[in-house]
Amino acid sequence: MSKKVVSFGEIMLRLATPRYERFNQATSFEATYGGGEANVAVSLANYGIDSSFVTRLPKNDIGRACQMELQKYGVKTDKILQGGDRLGIYFLETGAVARASKVVYDRANSAISEVTKGMFNWEEILKDADFFHWTGITPAISQGAADVCLEAIQTANKMGVTVTCDLNYRKNLWKYGKTAAEVMPELVAGCDIVLGNEEDAEMVLGIKPEGVDVTGGHVEAEAYRSVSQQIMKQYPRVNKVITTLRGSVSANHNSWSGVIYDGKNLFQAPTYQITHIVDRVGGGDSFMGGLIYGLIAYEGDDQSAINFATAASCLKHTIHGDFNQVTVEEVEKLMGGDASGRVSR
Repeated sequence: MSKKVVSFGEIMLRLATPRYERFNQATSFEATYGGGEANVAVSLANYGIDSSFVTRLPKNDIGRACQMELQKYGVKTDKILQGGDRLGIYFLETGAVARASKVVYDRANSAISEVTKGMFNWEEILKDADFFHWTGITPAISQGAADVCLEAIQTANKMGVTVTCDLNYRKNLWKYGKTAAEVMPELVAGCDIVLGNEEDAEMVLGIKPEGVDVTGGHVEAEAYRSVSQQIMKQYPRVNKVITTLRGSVSANHNSWSGVIYDGKNLFQAPTYQITHIVDRVGGGDSFMGGLIYGLIAYEGDDQSAINFATAASCLKHTIHGDFNQVTVEEVEKLMGGDASGRVSR
């Protein structure tokens, strides 16, 4: 496919405890890399899309190793800036059964957090791009990152590039004196496609479902229709709103689905029971990557797009690391109803 997608954000070194160990038990950590927008870029590259990731990395061996890891999956990294002193880190303790997973961040003063307007030539970066993707994590990092993100969105709008956003509210990241509610609305106003759940909508945009009680633990489709309609009314540029539907039975067993609203119709994907989760980190990003691919591959068919996104992210839950390392053929096989897991010979 000839479509080009550019993603912008932070990528971090991920240090995970092995074998479901707790932090205090671990004598070693498994080192990989990951971050919301980078995870989307890898998914798209795996699907054969021209995928480019933009960030700022320190000019040292860790920064180079990170860039090489992205290149291994076919992600273009030629627009990455070098500078700053360090790569952000996050520590992961994988939960099991009734014990939830835990994440500890060590990302203060990372290279990307110190960016400022004018550092990136967005007209050059977005030349020939069809999609620009960002998440609510990036403007939460620092005022500079928020400013650069807005700069990129506004440039994309001028150039006719479709802007996609995962609202991704992370309360523990907004520490530089601004709240998500103060920063995000201006950025979301420049978006064409928005992904987020009801918590994201409320905490980021101040939007709650109208006339629907969501406190009972089972959220009806009308709640998502209500939120989607309010987002579209408040942000006229938005033409599609997508929501992931996760039901958490335990740390190892989740139900998983998604809905997409196009202003008139609400399409829901099949619900998968993921009974033996290997790694759920990056699950939402794999959904977003699958969605962008679906909107490209099944243009005009939102039902197939949401089905692809949901199946792709279902498979991600079986893979260690942030990146969803699956092929289009594997996703389409699951979409077709083959969830047997039989050996492919």
